[in-house]
Amino acid sequence: MKILIAYDKNMSTSKVMDVALLHAKKLNASVYLVRTCPSDAKHIEISQMESQLSELAQEVFKNNNIDCETHILIRGLTPGEDIVRYAREKNVDEIILGIKNKSKVGKLVFGSTAQFVILEADCPVLSVK
Repeated sequence: MKILIAYDKNMSTSKVMDVALLHAKKLNASVYLVRTCPSDAKHIEISQMESQLSELAQEVFKNNNIDCETHILIRGLTPGEDIVRYAREKNVDEIILGIKNKSKVGKLVFGSTAQFVILEADCPVLSVK
């Protein structure tokens, strides 16, 4: 079993990671912890993202004996397209992503990235608030 976690620096990291850790343990899954990045990002920004993902992977997954790979996706696509395409390439069984609290109208539509992933992914998508 393979789980992809779409990481965003603004998401509620603890809740998403708690759910992802629980799923990975119960399903004996390996984890892809990914973050999308604009194609015009500076090298220092990419290095910081890689470092942050590596620390998070170590703290949450590797310390719990769960296989975890980290990847920064820099393909020039929208974040939603990047996540869905990567999930297809890796034959992921589940995608976990965080969503933010929004206004009443905003709650109807999670957000462009989450909405795209939920509608276009070939596997189940678990959204965590």
